[in-house]
Amino acid sequence: MVEPRSWQSETARLGNADPTEPTAWFERLWAAADHGDITMPWERDAPHPALASWMGAPDPGTASGAAVVVGCGLGADAEHLSRLGYTTTAFDISPTAVAAARDRRHGSAVTYAVGDLLDLPNEWIGAFDLVVEIYTVQAVHPSVRKELTAGVRALVAPGGSLLVVQAIAEREGEGGPPWPLHRQEIEAFGQGGLTAVSVEEFAAPDSPSRLGVWRAEFRRA
Repeated sequence: MVEPRSWQSETARLGNADPTEPTAWFERLWAAADHGDITMPWERDAPHPALASWMGAPDPGTASGAAVVVGCGLGADAEHLSRLGYTTTAFDISPTAVAAARDRRHGSAVTYAVGDLLDLPNEWIGAFDLVVEIYTVQAVHPSVRKELTAGVRALVAPGGSLLVVQAIAEREGEGGPPWPLHRQEIEAFGQGGLTAVSVEEFAAPDSPSRLGVWRAEFRRA
């Protein structure tokens, strides 16, 4: 029996395969995992530590309003927000990833949907009181980073909050994926009516950078 290849090695191949379609490789990656050719990407059942320890989160069961998770993968972060009390939507560009999340989360209160950050449904624009973006922007070629960042910002409702977690860039011109972010790229989330509440460095064990990750909170007036 042939052992599946690591999903990390597959991202290195697929992520640079077609620069004209910088997000198409996500479905190819998840489909390969579904077929058993590679290990399962972003495999975890617990929320990311930077989200789980976020001081801005309400106590479990006390949250109100709508939340969304960008690039939800298998849904661990979305389920965490749902347990906090948010009416939670979670989307991914890969239909296979969304199907896998639904299969794992039978009976979940989370709405799992296929969605493209570069082409958001109108009903999602400005619709969420909390937007959580962890590792999606850094996974896509920097040629569309401004557009992806703008898409994340567009989801935040008036008075809403945005939590962004991305690996810290160590030097210019790093190969990817992922392509970690410099501080000015993290601060760019605080545009279009959003302002920074905090931008901090966090020691995440899964960070591809030895410097850890940025954990940044923004708020729309």
